[in-house]
Amino acid sequence: MGASIAYHLASRGTGNLVLLEKDTLFGQGSTGRCAGGVRYQFATEINIKLSLASLPMLERFKGEIGQEIDYRKCGYLFVLTNDNDVKIFKHNVDLQQRLGVQTEWLTGDEVRKRLPHMDFNDALAGTFHQRDGLVDPNSVVMGYINATQKMGVKALNNVEVSGIHVSRNQVEGVETSRGLIKTRMVINAAGAWSGEVGRMAGVHIPITPIRRQMFTTNPIPEIPKDFPFVIDFARSLYFHREAEGLLIGMSNPNEKQGFDVNVDETWELTNLEAAIKRMPLLEKASRASHWAGLYEVTPDAHPIFGKTSLEGFLVCAGFSGHGFMHGPVAGKLMSEFILDGAFSTVDVSALDLARFEEGRLIKEYNVV
Repeated sequence: MGASIAYHLASRGTGNLVLLEKDTLFGQGSTGRCAGGVRYQFATEINIKLSLASLPMLERFKGEIGQEIDYRKCGYLFVLTNDNDVKIFKHNVDLQQRLGVQTEWLTGDEVRKRLPHMDFNDALAGTFHQRDGLVDPNSVVMGYINATQKMGVKALNNVEVSGIHVSRNQVEGVETSRGLIKTRMVINAAGAWSGEVGRMAGVHIPITPIRRQMFTTNPIPEIPKDFPFVIDFARSLYFHREAEGLLIGMSNPNEKQGFDVNVDETWELTNLEAAIKRMPLLEKASRASHWAGLYEVTPDAHPIFGKTSLEGFLVCAGFSGHGFMHGPVAGKLMSEFILDGAFSTVDVSALDLARFEEGRLIKEYNVV
């Protein structure tokens, strides 16, 4: 988010921009630990519109910024195994199609035909969209970082923020491990840590860090080249190709909030057992790597854009597991809000911070 915002502000001629990263490398937080998925299939109009704006920006990324990002349109295939999900996804597909996203509705038999190496005897239906797929997260981050630095942005790593100076309800500066930076505007794009940054400024931001973990396998020759990003929706279990093997993850419904990014070995075994039931050939596979990262979850699983009660303190965070794919348009939207006073590419004015106190939540169902 920070890299995209910096790029879009700089590309419109904004000067005196400083991007701060506490880690040694850029993009090693949630972005660097995500599965790299990008999709159009969402359950709310605003998230679908964000995808309709953001994913084409990823398609144009190499031509615009000069960085190859390995956009693979393998498609997302959501597999539905209970009647309630079938009912809700039918509504979702109708909404997606009305907005121009030509998602396919699949019968249970069609799901099984497309996934011959998997055991989905209980599949009732499925949805598939061919333009969903995978992108390399590190390449996107570094594409933006390199482009912003060429435009004069000071992108600094190994700099930790420890406080935000405020006077008369106005931001006045940021205290860092390298000293004070005087400024009248701060954009909080700290992802899972955005609530912590908000507290430094005396602003409550309802973002909860939740651990999500995944593992990869060594090569599995039986997996076809066109294997889609498969999601067993009821179990929050997913599979996609990673090199010649698979990347596999599953959300733990009992995960406690916090910043722990160590792998929970017990949950990994639960994940592996569930994965083997769906794909029996995994019994012969071996693990190549594993890691954990953080979702930045809001109460309605939608992001927060724009102003807060503190003058000069803005927020772009809380994407609840789909921030990477919406990062390009998020940066553009924040540049519009700052420079033009309104969001124009997509109207995200309803996704303001005040909605939580005012009871204007917009629930996203399609979060894994």
